[in-house]
Amino acid sequence: MKEIFIRDLRKDMEVTDFFMAKSGAIKTGANGKQYLDITLGDKTGEVSAKKWDVSEAEQESLAGIKEKDIVKVKGLVTEWAGQLQLRIQRIRHAVPEDGQEMRDFVKAAPEEPQEMYDYILRIAEGLKDKDLKNLCLRLLTDNREKLMYYPAASKNHHAQLGGLLYHTKRMLMTGERACEVYTNLNKDLVLCGVIIHDMEKLNEIEAAEDGIASGYSFEGQMLGHIIQGVKSVDRLTLELGFPREKAIMVEHMILSHHYEPEYGSPKRPLFPEAELLHYLDILDARMFDMQAALDATEPGAFSDKVWTLDNRRLYKPINAKEDGND
Repeated sequence: MKEIFIRDLRKDMEVTDFFMAKSGAIKTGANGKQYLDITLGDKTGEVSAKKWDVSEAEQESLAGIKEKDIVKVKGLVTEWAGQLQLRIQRIRHAVPEDGQEMRDFVKAAPEEPQEMYDYILRIAEGLKDKDLKNLCLRLLTDNREKLMYYPAASKNHHAQLGGLLYHTKRMLMTGERACEVYTNLNKDLVLCGVIIHDMEKLNEIEAAEDGIASGYSFEGQMLGHIIQGVKSVDRLTLELGFPREKAIMVEHMILSHHYEPEYGSPKRPLFPEAELLHYLDILDARMFDMQAALDATEPGAFSDKVWTLDNRRLYKPINAKEDGND
């Protein structure tokens, strides 16, 4: 279990803990001696680190530290040019016995992926409409492995380990409550739309098991997850024997959930469940971006400008809740 996060580092602090290696290299100093220049990170930030006077015996092992490797470091926090720096005394690769979890070193959803997946699966299993239920269960089971770590974006909202599950779960929670208010809605259709609307981000975005997106796939760049989603669902609904009207309505929900053509939707929602899906999506995205900005803001101050929120600077009240509890 990781004990010290980078956000907690202070000058003159002695550190023995695990970090993720970022960019690093063995360099030669002005004195002719070699040293390791490396950036270490975790989910709270990054810190520059140095191991001075690298011996010949150490060179091979230190040169073998690659980006995203988890390493155990013993060192002292110093300061250089006004910035904290870690002076490394010892460093080694982590081993399985160390029991480190990737979620401590990268931005990750605040809930366990398996628990979020199980929640979504229970919603799908509880759908009364057998066609919609079969579609959701098929997509969830076929994509289970990737869902355990995939982000919901390459950057911006939910660009984190397990981000797609977190986004989907919160939309489902809000969608269920909305259906209690707007009783004219087909609840199964709303919940199905939520579960499947972003599923093809698994094939649009390229991401590793640490949840970090590295870019977009060829098809993702050429088509995007909306068109990819329509293609996938059209094929599956034919295979599953959907009534054609129901299949087209589900496809329309995917097609229209971004609402505007400039955001990828060639059609605006044409029935209430599709309209609600859009607002569930945008609500969760904006709440995520707002919370991320406010988490980095001191109480009684304004945040930096948030690009995804029209460059607004958000205010954090002095008595703001820090942990979600009263």
